[in-house]
Amino acid sequence: MTTTKSRTFAEIQNVINTLNIDNIANDRKTILQPLTDFIQSKVSQDQDIRLNFICTHNSRRSHLSQVWAQIMANHFNIKNVFCYSGGTEATALFPMVAVTLQNSGIEVKAISEGNNPVYSIKYADNEHPIIGFSKTFDDSFNPKTEFAAIMTCDSANEACPFVPGAEKRIPITYEDPKAFDNTPQQEEKYKERSFQIATELLYIFSQIHT
Repeated sequence: MTTTKSRTFAEIQNVINTLNIDNIANDRKTILQPLTDFIQSKVSQDQDIRLNFICTHNSRRSHLSQVWAQIMANHFNIKNVFCYSGGTEATALFPMVAVTLQNSGIEVKAISEGNNPVYSIKYADNEHPIIGFSKTFDDSFNPKTEFAAIMTCDSANEACPFVPGAEKRIPITYEDPKAFDNTPQQEEKYKERSFQIATELLYIFSQIHT
């Protein structure tokens, strides 16, 4: 039985069309390969694919990775992909991340207030929204077993040599756009990091054979 692809919002699709996977260096592709292999293995065995993207504060890079991974799975019509994020400590989804996602056509709506708001992050009319908020990687919201832990920052990678319950631990680290907070380059640098993550996840999911 063939399942129908859920249409990604047009503005997001336009962003995806601008991403160029040919710009990814070969040494970087080597770093990405273990995640490609994990996803392919799950697809080949017709198993659910659970990806937990982890950084220190679960505020920037892990959320960008979680959202773009879910979008790319939908883009390539790869089913049963469930993306999560977490940190070694919980803080809050940084507001500039929400703005950056919105600027790519993703609908981001705060559904609670407080120091750690919960966001509905929607990328397609007929798909469940991603629920975005800061949490530790082992929070009850996240899977306990049968997942890949993708370490998106060096400090989390060093602080968590072992992630309980993870089938595979995969370091794919990114520079923190936080370095440009409160500078004139902030918006540009967050967009740059978001598009780097999106491009690499586009490449990963483009390699998957269903």
